[in-house]
Amino acid sequence: MYEQEVADRFRRINGDHPMTPADDAYVTAQFAVLDELCATEGRDLGTVRLTMLAGLLPLPGYLRSDGAQMVPRDLFALTERAGGPERLEAWFTAHWADRATGRREWEAYLSGQYVCLHEVSPATIRRKERLTAAITAAPSAPDAGSAGWTARLHALIDELDTLEPAFTGYDRLRFGGPTSRDVCIDAMRARYPRAGSAIATGA
Repeated sequence: MYEQEVADRFRRINGDHPMTPADDAYVTAQFAVLDELCATEGRDLGTVRLTMLAGLLPLPGYLRSDGAQMVPRDLFALTERAGGPERLEAWFTAHWADRATGRREWEAYLSGQYVCLHEVSPATIRRKERLTAAITAAPSAPDAGSAGWTARLHALIDELDTLEPAFTGYDRLRFGGPTSRDVCIDAMRARYPRAGSAIATGA
């Protein structure tokens, strides 16, 4: 029940891009099938989908090529922390002092597109935002290129690395370009190698 409605809304937000076998393998390893998660958690599948459509729970993160709706394994964790789906929005948005920012983050959360974090919560969303901003700004620092700067940069990159999954090719299609991992982790590590690495020492 409501399976098609959820799939239709997902495609309106993400576009209708093909999932390759590699994409399917990635999401199967990283996410849970909504039907199976509901069965394991003792939740009514139709009610959960209706809650998604009502804007009280995030949409699936992916539609596998066989149509399976793939969701985080901790899909219901924030709802439980907030005290129920009706309280989730107020609890979630209260983590931002600026109400407009909190509302934008809530809409992004509901879209299901926060597949850029192993654990999606206001705390991890805010931390990722700070890290990506700091990493992006780092090359403009007055001491850029120094040993101390390199150490600080890689500490930021390493922390972001622990927060983010690997992503898959499908993500680059729906987001219309490189992911934050591509830009802030892989590219920055290649451009600014750690001190003492083979590239940095010219070995």
